[in-house]
Amino acid sequence: MSIQLEQSWKEVFVDEFEKGYMKNLLSYIQNEQKEGRTIFPPNRFIFNAFNYTPFNAVKVVILGQDPYHGQGQAHGLSFSVQKGVNTPPSLKNIFKELVDDIPGFRTPLHGDLTQWADQGVLLLNATLTVEANKPGSHQKKGWEIFTDKVIAELSARRMGVVFLLWGKFAQEKAVLIDKSKHHILTATHPSPYSAANGFFFCRHFSKTNQILQDNNLKPIDWQLD
Repeated sequence: MSIQLEQSWKEVFVDEFEKGYMKNLLSYIQNEQKEGRTIFPPNRFIFNAFNYTPFNAVKVVILGQDPYHGQGQAHGLSFSVQKGVNTPPSLKNIFKELVDDIPGFRTPLHGDLTQWADQGVLLLNATLTVEANKPGSHQKKGWEIFTDKVIAELSARRMGVVFLLWGKFAQEKAVLIDKSKHHILTATHPSPYSAANGFFFCRHFSKTNQILQDNNLKPIDWQLD
């Protein structure tokens, strides 16, 4: 499997793709595909989060767990779906919070969050692939080793990144982040099962922009065209 990775991330992880766990992981995915199993997202999209948001451009991290497992949904950005695909329930709740939180925000007609990624929002899933219709099927295959290192490297080499950790799984990653250098905002997961217990009215989007402005950084335009 050929790895297409944006240059700044390639420099940070220059040796990572030669390590045993990563070789085993990529071989596993290739073998699954050879045996006829459908893997999401398509290979060209697996590293999209990094390719849209260079290492030194990261201002915000939104951490998800694994990609959507339905046809045409996942394209390598956490919580995001490709245009033309129905907006999933968690993303609908994210948009609902944005309507309440950001004055003038209009609910988008699609769920493609690429515009956020282009502005410095790293939309990172802890696991970067999944077998079709089998949620969680590629967890504990090695992706978490890599994505934990992504978080740790951002923590070590950057300053003032805003980490949005929604739900217990994401919040467990807080141990990887230097709280003296970065900002961590936590809430329940935007899933319909938990959004009403602390995601709604968390105001993470306006709080993020206030933090960025306080640090003389351009705020995120959360509105999607």
